[in-house]
Amino acid sequence: MKILYVLTALLGSCLTVYQVQAQQTYFNVPSSDIVEKHKVSVQQQVSFGESFRSGTTVNYGLGREWEIGLNVYNLDYLPSERRFTLNDSTVQEAYGPLLLLNSQKAFDITKNIEVAIGGQGGMNLTPRTTSRLVGYVYAHVAGSVHDEHYNWSMGVYTANSRYAGEGRRSGYQAGFDAGIFYQKVHLLGDWISGQHSMGQLIVGVEVYALKHFPLSVGWQRANQDGAQALVLQLTYNPE
Repeated sequence: MKILYVLTALLGSCLTVYQVQAQQTYFNVPSSDIVEKHKVSVQQQVSFGESFRSGTTVNYGLGREWEIGLNVYNLDYLPSERRFTLNDSTVQEAYGPLLLLNSQKAFDITKNIEVAIGGQGGMNLTPRTTSRLVGYVYAHVAGSVHDEHYNWSMGVYTANSRYAGEGRRSGYQAGFDAGIFYQKVHLLGDWISGQHSMGQLIVGVEVYALKHFPLSVGWQRANQDGAQALVLQLTYNPE
């Protein structure tokens, strides 16, 4: 897919300027919402399946529709063996745990439509031999209606095998956030194509117990083998 090579080049030029990066997700797909200038958002997600997998994202708004940040992904705990698991040798599964720098930049097309490019790159945190670079880049068209009560995004992505795992690592992804009762109860969902570790569907509900601290609960199904998991996600959103 020629467009994916173009996206990689575009993101590379952006990272050359800033050298650091970040993004908030619906569940797994970046939402294309940009944190306001000098504001910080934090997102913590844990999935409960055969293993417990944790992911943490911290974002900082630079202004001009640009954000940067830091992620810790794929921190896996295997309850049956009472231990954390490490992967730095096989691409049958994604490497982990990972320490990543992330970036996202949005470009307004109309009042309610924008294009966003972004990605994340870094390395595995606990190598038994040598740390290896991992990376993922994407481009989205995103939109909103009814004063941003309903939001969606869809686009393309590519990743290396250490980030995504074994299988075709380029494809499509999409997500939505529907504020049925705005900043009280939202429906969320996202999907990533592919038969690798990243490829999965998640749908769920987000509840605002406090204005800036929504809690999301989702059901996850892997494309590869149909494995299911419960996903819990807590977000601090300063807006």
